[in-house]
Amino acid sequence: MDSHGSRLSQIEAAFRSLPDRYLGADPGFDATFHIRLADVGHQWEVRATPHGARVRKGGTSRQPDVTIGTDSETWLRLREGELSGIEAFSQRLLYARGNLDLAVAFEGLFRLPNGREPRQRVHDVRVGRRRISTLTLGEGRDMLLIHGLGATKASFFETAAILARRYRVHAIDLPGFGSSDKPLTAPYDAPWFARHVLGWMDALEIERAHVVGNSLGGRVAIEVGLAAPERVTGLGLLCPAVAFVKRGLHPIVRLLRPELGILPHRFARGTVERQLMDLFADPSVLDPSVADIVVDEFQRIYGSAGARLAFLSSARNVYLDTPFGDKGFYPRLSELSRPALFVWSSHDRLIPPGFSRHVSEWLPAAEQIVIDACGHAPQVERPEQTAGLLQRFFARVEAIEAPARAARARRAA
Repeated sequence: MDSHGSRLSQIEAAFRSLPDRYLGADPGFDATFHIRLADVGHQWEVRATPHGARVRKGGTSRQPDVTIGTDSETWLRLREGELSGIEAFSQRLLYARGNLDLAVAFEGLFRLPNGREPRQRVHDVRVGRRRISTLTLGEGRDMLLIHGLGATKASFFETAAILARRYRVHAIDLPGFGSSDKPLTAPYDAPWFARHVLGWMDALEIERAHVVGNSLGGRVAIEVGLAAPERVTGLGLLCPAVAFVKRGLHPIVRLLRPELGILPHRFARGTVERQLMDLFADPSVLDPSVADIVVDEFQRIYGSAGARLAFLSSARNVYLDTPFGDKGFYPRLSELSRPALFVWSSHDRLIPPGFSRHVSEWLPAAEQIVIDACGHAPQVERPEQTAGLLQRFFARVEAIEAPARAARARRAA
């Protein structure tokens, strides 16, 4: 048999094994995946329901919820567990169109050979009556990644793939965003988000974790550190949405009603693309295919009334956050007791690095750094550098905390 025929035989065997390796799904789950392997010129359809997984080669019987494209070598490495889907996506060895969450979830639906657990999984965590969609990968100390306004856990994919070499990483969709529940009566302010993050930690029985947040996620991470410092080991704050000091539009923004977001409307694709590119100092670093995925995801999610309400309410709350006074953000920031790293970006148009002087005044013990020639989402624009900064900072925090951790372990024993 020639090498092409041998490779195709391996691939077909891997697809045939999927039904036996299927881990099942929650009631009501019904997703159709199209897998395209361009180098061998074939496509497979995989339909997953609570009753099982069905594989069909060749033509399609259903409109796919997601299409995944890659090459045969990458596909076999994924099936053997030599590579995770997030790693393949980060290395541009795999593309996906359609529902991005389902594309990432595919790998976690099947056991690896010899009964091994999948290297990553997307799962729903129940916090009260609400679902928080979560991506978990890696092993080690727990680390939580929280996205920014209008984004989802996908904004951390590349950085998560690097951090997962050392940590058990959880990237979540905040309530109101991504694939999490989107209540229509929620306040969508930092304390409300923080309570859900702590409830999420309770549900997964995570006693303490490093918490990393970008933009709105950074503001939520700070609130978690203030509300429950005993649950936080260290804070990594990437261009966090700290309180604005100069707020010329304050009266206008206060009058805007987020409830209007319930009314059907949408942003034109060109508008979303321009806003996305404005987040970067150098838009060329964003792969065009990835940009298309991000825009598609935003438009798909923003089609929900709950998502529109969450977006507008969160934006309004960030802008109206009181900077000073008894309950102001900066006086409260001075009470933050957990080690914190603030990462700013030189070309951030939303949260300029000038905010660092306010942090220095109110929280002088915090470590601060500015990434040169970078925009508002350093975990996207500079994933390796961002992951490196976080790893070095958390390694120092862990070294300092080691004696106290050992003492707690002795008391527990």
